[in-house]
Amino acid sequence: QVQLVESGGGTVQAGGSLRLSCAGSGRTFRTYAMGWFRQAPGKEREFVAAISWSGGSTYYSDSVSGRFTISRDNAKKTMYLQMNSLKPEDTAVYYCAAGGSYGSVQSRDYAYWGQGTQVTVSS
Repeated sequence: QVQLVESGGGTVQAGGSLRLSCAGSGRTFRTYAMGWFRQAPGKEREFVAAISWSGGSTYYSDSVSGRFTISRDNAKKTMYLQMNSLKPEDTAVYYCAAGGSYGSVQSRDYAYWGQGTQVTVSS
């Protein structure tokens, strides 16, 4: 069992940066592949990035590749999403997830979810 809590969201101007954190609990945190998803108003939840249990492998959606960086610190039971060069279209609620197979882009493949944190990018 893993509990996840996101933080770090906020409002930023286009071109700015934010770093999201996902704090986990539970002894099995370090065994899970994890990911970030986002959901904009009126749209389906979409995959953003994934990271293997060790942090040695990462995978990104085309829309964020080169701008976002996913990482994790298993000793701190925390996953991060560094978001640079933000665009208005990045505006969404961002969710962290755990328990899926590494690289899975389907939200249904992840067993554990945080409550989400709002990111708003103004133009």
